[in-house]
Amino acid sequence: MPTSIAFVGLGAMGAPMAENLVKRQFRVTGFDMRESAREALVAAGGHAAESAAAAAAGAEALVLIVVNAAQARVVLFEGGALEALAPGAVVILMATCPPGEVEAIATQVTASGRRFVDAPVSGGVVGARAATLSIMVGAPDASFAVAKPILDAMGDKVFHVGQSAGQGATVKTVNQLLCGVHIAVAAEALSLAEKAGIDGRVLFEIMGGSAASSWMLKDRGPRMHEAEPTVSSAVDIFVKDLSIVLDAGRAARTALPLAAAAHQMFLAASGLGHGGRDDSQVVRAYRALNAKPANDA
Repeated sequence: MPTSIAFVGLGAMGAPMAENLVKRQFRVTGFDMRESAREALVAAGGHAAESAAAAAAGAEALVLIVVNAAQARVVLFEGGALEALAPGAVVILMATCPPGEVEAIATQVTASGRRFVDAPVSGGVVGARAATLSIMVGAPDASFAVAKPILDAMGDKVFHVGQSAGQGATVKTVNQLLCGVHIAVAAEALSLAEKAGIDGRVLFEIMGGSAASSWMLKDRGPRMHEAEPTVSSAVDIFVKDLSIVLDAGRAARTALPLAAAAHQMFLAASGLGHGGRDDSQVVRAYRALNAKPANDA
């Protein structure tokens, strides 16, 4: 079992994930562009490095929780992290990336003699803090066995969905399709209720206990009523993730009309200047679209 772990990406989810590894007695050396994030890991009992390659030097595992596949490539291949790892080390990519790009990265990693594990996550910041993430793994059995103790420290629902890199990413793509559509349709329902003069809080209290409920409705719904909710996942994350969903649909010649509609609403919210706000704020796009006429104000 790997005991020394390099961890690159100490953001809202990465930081608590790295800290959970520290709590499980792994030796974690982290890197993030932000000095404050590195200092927070040290305060939690981990170690910090000044670059991704320095964090990876001699490590038996590298966990990547970066924004996208392009950043993963920079870290691994341009930044030198891959070659800095111990021979036979395992690279665990946990970012949401297009399946085809994951496959391409895996090919380069395994050509270097290292293992590769495709392991995107779901569960948000709450799941990252509580170590209750769902982790969808695409990797050969032997590589999965090496990575599993690390994954178990970060999530309590670890699913081995296939033997090939890209299969975990495919399952995560389907997950994001459902999540994005659920958030958007909750915002659409709220928009209709508000236009009809119904209290949205009462609406969601009713819907949350009915057959119309969803996890996203109950989690994001209350935040749609807040002026500036804490950001658990930003609008722009779903602009990206639903783009990945639609790309996967095109590649598979699969029609995804609901995902396309949801993507347009997140894109509209971002275009209105709300891209950095909590993803529940896609409701602002609906409110702009359905604003009362000026003579009704």
